[in-house]
Amino acid sequence: MALKVKLTKSFAGSSVDQLATIRSLGLKKFGDERLLQDTPAVRGMVNKVRHLVTSETVQGDAPKTTRRKPRKIRARDAARARQAQAAKA
Repeated sequence: MALKVKLTKSFAGSSVDQLATIRSLGLKKFGDERLLQDTPAVRGMVNKVRHLVTSETVQGDAPKTTRRKPRKIRARDAARARQAQAAKA
């Protein structure tokens, strides 16, 4: 099961807590839509800003999010790989 959450109202004038909740749901601007896993934590966040979003339960699973390394770390690893490649040649 998954939750389809859409930001349907403007969050201008909302409290800092509500802005943080909207941001943590992955909604950035008016009309944004996300497919999230149906967990108690996500349901609680949706409930907190229910006057700003619409949500519906959909069949299927939400896509898994993969964590990415920071750009600095990726660049460092790529440089080390190039050095190792150059040392072999």
